[in-house]
Amino acid sequence: MRSRRDVLKSAVLGGGAGVVAATALGSLGAEAAFATTGPTIEPGAPDPNFAEGRIRSIKDNTLLVLGSNMVFHNIRVVDGTSLWKLGPVGFDQARPGDGLYARGVRMPDGMLAAESVWLNIVNIKGHIKNIKDQTLHLDHNGHEVLCHVVPGKSVAIHSESPPTSDLSLLKVSQHVQILGAWRPDTNEVDIATVFSPH
Repeated sequence: MRSRRDVLKSAVLGGGAGVVAATALGSLGAEAAFATTGPTIEPGAPDPNFAEGRIRSIKDNTLLVLGSNMVFHNIRVVDGTSLWKLGPVGFDQARPGDGLYARGVRMPDGMLAAESVWLNIVNIKGHIKNIKDQTLHLDHNGHEVLCHVVPGKSVAIHSESPPTSDLSLLKVSQHVQILGAWRPDTNEVDIATVFSPH
């Protein structure tokens, strides 16, 4: 059985990998964007198979991304790359200006062949200041973030309970963690999951 690294290299180099199920290469779970790196990375060293930043341009199936450290990354999306933007999406949902995390395989020319790409993903904690019109007003380190409930997408997980689309148990002053999709250049987030300890 070929490793996912071999499958990605084959797809990028034209070796006929064909269409591969997204879950065979990368996780569709948004939580994986914030997973720790593997044991092969020295503590404190950058992960060569990870990139973050904002999309500057898109050409064919390649994203030009400017990292927060002002380093440019070329990220190739191939058959089987999983993309997340509040849920699994197609490559056509990527836009210049989107924030991005990507994991994959670094090719000899420095390009990153992506296993998984998360667009505009945020993971924030804070307490609820107000709840109004399907919007949670979250105090995140002294800054207000407007968190929008998206019908059919947003769920809450209370303590150890299974996910539910019923967010009515959320209360003002409650501490929560929100995984969602940032609306670029705003203080607004669309909610994927609200984690509540109670």
